[in-house]
Amino acid sequence: MRSSIRYSEAFKLHVVRELEAGRFESAGLAGRAYGVKGNGTVETWVRRLSKDHLLGKVVRVMKADERAEVEGLRKQVRELKGALADAHLDLKLEAAYLKIACRTAGIDDVDGFKKKHAGKS
Repeated sequence: MRSSIRYSEAFKLHVVRELEAGRFESAGLAGRAYGVKGNGTVETWVRRLSKDHLLGKVVRVMKADERAEVEGLRKQVRELKGALADAHLDLKLEAAYLKIACRTAGIDDVDGFKKKHAGKS
């Protein structure tokens, strides 16, 4: 059975006030310092107390050509991931076909056969 941790309102307020006082650089660091489980727990407390200004936000400003380059790179990554998945699938199919072909030919040592015939067309 999984146990659930409940933090008192006083504890939550204390952690958020420490964060607000500048003792910690981020909600995550404050949570770790006080042993709070869960990555976003302290962030949730901060939002609930309407102290969103304490949460660091990343604002990325890019020129139009940089944005296009980033999108192009993301597209390329997606395509490469697909090609890699296809290559893995092809390799698995080839290995399975080789096992079947060796079994049909009466060859028990598939690895030995591969070593003997490596690089030959």
